[in-house]
Amino acid sequence: MKYTVIERQLKEVSKRIAGYKDELAIAGEQLAHLQNEAENARMRSLVSETAIADHERREAEQQARSMVRHYKFLTSEIEMLEERQDQLLDKMTKTGSR
Repeated sequence: MKYTVIERQLKEVSKRIAGYKDELAIAGEQLAHLQNEAENARMRSLVSETAIADHERREAEQQARSMVRHYKFLTSEIEMLEERQDQLLDKMTKTGSR
């Protein structure tokens, strides 16, 4: 593979990693907030023992679980892209040393 093609791919991967890392930071903040809200809803549900409070608890927990899945997706995408970046750097090194 030509050096310029590898370099272009490397720039694209690096850009995607940066984007995912920005999104991950936001997701981390949202996750902390949603987990806090879920815990508060759980406490309200325990204290009030009403159907409405239980519904709110379940809804808050579902939102937190959904954000956990999104957070895990982002981290796995970053890991995959970092592996791809390492592969491209290896190819670039091999191409440059010939």
